[in-house]
Amino acid sequence: MEDSKMFCYQCSQTAKGTGCTVSGVCGKAPTVARLQNNLIFSSMGLAAYRYHAQELGFADAEVDKFLSDALYSTVTNVNFDPARFVEFAVKSGKMNIKMMKLLKKAHIETYGEPEPTEVKTGTKEGPAIIATGHSLKVLEELLKQTQGKGVNVYTHSELLPAHAYPGLKKYKHLVGNLGKAWYDQRALFSEHQAAILGTSNCVLIPKEDYKDRMFTTGLVGIPDVKHIEDNNYSPVIEKAKSLSGLKDVVSQTVLTTGFSTSVFVSLKDKIKKLVEDGKIRRFFLVGGCDSPNRKNEYYREFVKLLPKDTIILTLACGKFRINDLELGNIEGVPRIIDIGQCNDAIVGIEVVSLLSELFGVEINKLPLSIVLMWMEQKAVAIFWSLLSLGIKSIYVGPIIPAWVNDEILKVLVDNYDVRPISTPKEDIETICTGK
Repeated sequence: MEDSKMFCYQCSQTAKGTGCTVSGVCGKAPTVARLQNNLIFSSMGLAAYRYHAQELGFADAEVDKFLSDALYSTVTNVNFDPARFVEFAVKSGKMNIKMMKLLKKAHIETYGEPEPTEVKTGTKEGPAIIATGHSLKVLEELLKQTQGKGVNVYTHSELLPAHAYPGLKKYKHLVGNLGKAWYDQRALFSEHQAAILGTSNCVLIPKEDYKDRMFTTGLVGIPDVKHIEDNNYSPVIEKAKSLSGLKDVVSQTVLTTGFSTSVFVSLKDKIKKLVEDGKIRRFFLVGGCDSPNRKNEYYREFVKLLPKDTIILTLACGKFRINDLELGNIEGVPRIIDIGQCNDAIVGIEVVSLLSELFGVEINKLPLSIVLMWMEQKAVAIFWSLLSLGIKSIYVGPIIPAWVNDEILKVLVDNYDVRPISTPKEDIETICTGK
């Protein structure tokens, strides 16, 4: 076949250009191709959660079959029907809920129920290792092997919630969390003379000044970076000991994480009374996958402008936009509540269901608004999880995800009342006034 002519499976004819599935010669392919990308992204997120559950010995045959079917459906000339891809996307959301529940079960059975925990963000003098990514299993193995070795361990980004699990916080050399979202690591890792261990996705190609003290494990791979096999972290420990280490630096910022579903269950009667007494007006879920986009400053400004009688739930790396804000509490209920990393979105879903039962109304009639950022991969899976539950009026931004075109956006708006963000002030006014 000539390079200038590609067979279009959409129209069953040869067309000039790069092929309908990419360039959209026939006018239908752009939507199908984008829906395929959406399903692939969602499947990636689902597969990530499945991988971490598998690390702890948990799996689900129905999820495995879905992943196989979903990925096969995106193979060229298998499926041309946009409606079926939407059905697949909704099902990916349902499967993701099932997998997040299983991963939550795996974490709790292995490390205990998370509990609200204050986490320091300064440093202690001595050799150090910074663990980044999402894998609690890898962190546990690292903590076991560093115990009694005179090496302090710090979490970065999505591993912050590890401090809330009894089975992990018992290690006294797990001393704090450094940095914020995934994209700050080049500056952060250059600043701190520590060994670095990448445990999952969200690692970046390192700068030359710390490449020789960075390590990967599991499926993570970076060119010219030493990879650890079989959970033997001796090279990481030795590298940490060979460095000048960190100094004593006290930070005034203390982060609180670990608000599990059980915490909300224990507070449900109090929350109900505060709502009925008019002391809590509305709940907001603000979070998602953050990105180094200046437009993402919207989320911090949004939360800062919220009325003082509102509660904000936050999760995933997007929480670092707001989790250092000191907004106080409403009669002992914190106004900012960190429910965990991206897979802990299941806690958010369970809390929403709890509120629905508590007030005897369907989810869409609750005094609740969801504001999400940057939907790619895991965030896509979570987005479709929410849509699969029939949740409407979700605000998304700061830009529309790349896999969405006008046709897909119309479906999301018409069927689910998805709302692209505007400005914090305008959106808060719309939400709080109902106009």
